[in-house]
Amino acid sequence: MKIKSSEFVISAVGPKQYPDEGLPEVALAGRSNVGKSSLINRMLLRKNLARTSSQPGKTQQLNYYRINNELFFVDVPGYGYAKVSRTEREAWGRMIEHYLRHREPLRLVILLVDLRHPPSALDVSMYEWLSHYGIPLCVVATKADKLGKSQLPKHAKQVRETLGMPKDQPLVLFSSETGMGRDELWSIIEQAADLPAISPSEPQNDPQESEDNE
Repeated sequence: MKIKSSEFVISAVGPKQYPDEGLPEVALAGRSNVGKSSLINRMLLRKNLARTSSQPGKTQQLNYYRINNELFFVDVPGYGYAKVSRTEREAWGRMIEHYLRHREPLRLVILLVDLRHPPSALDVSMYEWLSHYGIPLCVVATKADKLGKSQLPKHAKQVRETLGMPKDQPLVLFSSETGMGRDELWSIIEQAADLPAISPSEPQNDPQESEDNE
């Protein structure tokens, strides 16, 4: 299927605000500056649907984006950089944990890490937590365009070894600037959400904003 429509729906802080349409959901989790907004924009061929921010950690709710009336992307609050109180962080943690463990329409969690650096302790903790609870998981290493082609295998190996990924678990190398990894990631999403194939065609003009501050 082609991406005919995509729209922001709601910023939810609890189950009473979650959409009740029963559409499959794909959640995006990762550090506050890992490039989630830019990935969403590239995947949906939109420039500013998901807003980037110069203030890391600004996202404090679950942001829902409806695609073709067949699927939701759910942007989860980032971790690691938010300058908020311990009480707020704990509240986010409870909200996120409840969503990830108990949300019935959730079909896949995309865990984003920065390919340029080894996954952080928080990245490892999130990966291990998702794996422990058997939550369907795909690791995406962002900002691949920031490295030379010859550096990619070394950095991909570093991500796999640091997270302790099984050899048969896919690792998607992604660039919101070039579109690298977009088709591969859509294939994984389609399979997880039981969707028809989504057209990989690019728009005529799709400039991307910086990924560094989200």
